[in-house]
Amino acid sequence: MDLVPALEEPLKQPLKSVLGPATAKVMAEHLGLHTVGDLLHHYPRRYEERGQLTHLADLPMDEHVTVVAQVADARLHSFASAKAPRGKGQRLEVTITDGSGRLQLVFFGAGVHKPHKELLPGTRAMFAGKVSVFNRRLQLAHPAYELLRGDSEETVETWAGALIPIYPATAKLESWKIGKAVQTVLPGAQEARDPLPDSLREGRGLLPLPEALLKIHRPHTKADIADARARLKWDEAFVLQVALARRRHADTQLPAVPRAPKPDGVLTAFDDRLPFTLTEGQQKVSEEIFADLATDHPMHRLLQGEVGSGKTLVALRAMLAVVDAGGQAAMLAPTEVLAQQHHRSITEMMGELAEGGMLGGAEHATKVVLLTGSMGAAARRQALLDLVTGEAGIVIGTHALIEDKVQFHDLGLVVVDEQHRFGVEQRDALRGKGKQPPHLLVMTATPIPRTVAMTVFGDLETSVLDQLPAGRSPIASHVVPAADKPHFLARAWERVREEVTGGHQAYVVCPRIGDEEDDPKKTGKKKSPEDEAEKRPPLAVLDVADQLGKGPLQGLRVEVLHGRMHPDDKDAVMRRFAAGETDVLVATTVIEVGVNVPNATAMVIMDADRFGVSQLHQLRGRVGRGSAPGLCLLVTEMPEASAARQRLNAVASTLDGFELSRIDLEQRREGDVLGQAQSGARSSLRVLAVIEDEEVIAEARQEAAAVVAADPDLEHLPGLRTALDALVDEEREQYLEKG
Repeated sequence: MDLVPALEEPLKQPLKSVLGPATAKVMAEHLGLHTVGDLLHHYPRRYEERGQLTHLADLPMDEHVTVVAQVADARLHSFASAKAPRGKGQRLEVTITDGSGRLQLVFFGAGVHKPHKELLPGTRAMFAGKVSVFNRRLQLAHPAYELLRGDSEETVETWAGALIPIYPATAKLESWKIGKAVQTVLPGAQEARDPLPDSLREGRGLLPLPEALLKIHRPHTKADIADARARLKWDEAFVLQVALARRRHADTQLPAVPRAPKPDGVLTAFDDRLPFTLTEGQQKVSEEIFADLATDHPMHRLLQGEVGSGKTLVALRAMLAVVDAGGQAAMLAPTEVLAQQHHRSITEMMGELAEGGMLGGAEHATKVVLLTGSMGAAARRQALLDLVTGEAGIVIGTHALIEDKVQFHDLGLVVVDEQHRFGVEQRDALRGKGKQPPHLLVMTATPIPRTVAMTVFGDLETSVLDQLPAGRSPIASHVVPAADKPHFLARAWERVREEVTGGHQAYVVCPRIGDEEDDPKKTGKKKSPEDEAEKRPPLAVLDVADQLGKGPLQGLRVEVLHGRMHPDDKDAVMRRFAAGETDVLVATTVIEVGVNVPNATAMVIMDADRFGVSQLHQLRGRVGRGSAPGLCLLVTEMPEASAARQRLNAVASTLDGFELSRIDLEQRREGDVLGQAQSGARSSLRVLAVIEDEEVIAEARQEAAAVVAADPDLEHLPGLRTALDALVDEEREQYLEKG
């Protein structure tokens, strides 16, 4: 993070390596650690106490673990095999214990001799390997180990101190080898330059950085660990918030055309024809947006709202305000299905106000055009012409809007729907379409806890819609344990039939399409027998639709919808479903966002454990959109005690998206949340936990804003500048720009 020449020294060099070349190579390739500074910031995951032993009962399956335990017994068995037909094969089975649980270790062949001599009952050691199950018992096959004897010089030196650091490791490099490497570079910590301003560090009573690095790697007491972590959390929170504060500051320096709404234009006409009144939340958020649009620097606002809270209506009112002010507005959707859906619902809401330049169009009308990649040439030409002449005030489209050929007359506002599916370059390319940077409104239906919004979307101001409009119905959700209680699944299909008989419609959602078998890339991967037995492939749309049509839903009108269908076919299927000509739609997650069919009241999600919490919440939001109550059935074969079942129970127990997003975040690693896909292999957060450290993040945001306001270029804070350069490398920079 805060690398200076001594800490920038590469671990691997042609002439002299800080570490052995092989170790340095593994660190670079598997852990992303290239310099002394990187290694110093590779903090222990936890600490073992010499007098205490690990809980063997809680080990995660299929993960690489390091445990400290004692050998209970060791037995050498002979057996016959293809390689050793005369019963000369040897297998060493060692049982280790932590006093409460036991774990089996196995060694084969020539690999049995050394452990047979060393792993005698009563011996304590650190063991590292991948946890698997054999004969229903947990085991580590051929684990690496390090004896904790305390008699040899090196062991005493390395493991002096009661607390043994356990590092995030890989199969290629055990925790204790990383520990030894850290010991080698630890003297370099003295050279670490402090990114925190002195006044801030002293005011909050935080350790100096060199001392924090020393204490996190070689703590003598638990208090050392707590002090070091408190200091390092501040580094991470503060440097990240400074990066975001600088972005916000830079954005306020950009010019933009103010777009104040006119009192009696198309927006007023639209409001007059609405058949309902806006919720308080919608009015409040609209005011915030209108205030931003009236300023002479670009709005950057995140609008997050529960599924069905009326975000599209708020966004449409913002677009109409910009049209009134003489500009154009573009709405970007992640899929063609969604772009078509938005176009259909917006033109329906606007009625004759969307027929600008046409016979029967209202006085203040504008033109609303759709632009997607699969449109016919003539329709596309006309849409492009309407944009460049300014005839169309509103355009709705997919990535196709970003192509070079698309020119606007005067682009004033960009609305991005479902931001997390949108890349940096795309947002910037669209920004470049305006004469000056357009205002930006980002919408997401994935509720984001406040701290994540401050961390991930920290360069955007946030508005929240948490009221549901009147007339929305409650949704009852239930987990259907198909393996434990097959009759529950049969009942689920009866419920779907009952809904259809009552004049309603239903969705059945599956994780997969089902025609992937012909993809040579995917079939080429060999799976181990354990994989085959443990993990059957997820249920597929095409198979499930076929089985339902011939079985439990025979006689109902069942159709399929998935992402690999031709766009025209997808649109036709959606239109038939919306018109009530289809009873049951069997689909992939293409229906996750924005699909609005008020008559659909039931949803059955197959293999629900294969979806994330937020995704299940999104999917569920497709039912209960009309006056009849909704029903969502989460079908799973996972056993009752599994984490997957607990996740599904959480989804079934609450309709509060913010509560679910908290649960989701607690169950996943922060790296996923902070866009690990965009920010390279390592999440930049090592000790900061987004949910638990809410106070640190909120305070760091305030401090960062004050520092940047006083010294935007950080001229007086060279340590902070260095830390920022390391954090905001190119990948991070892009990720932060993504919002």
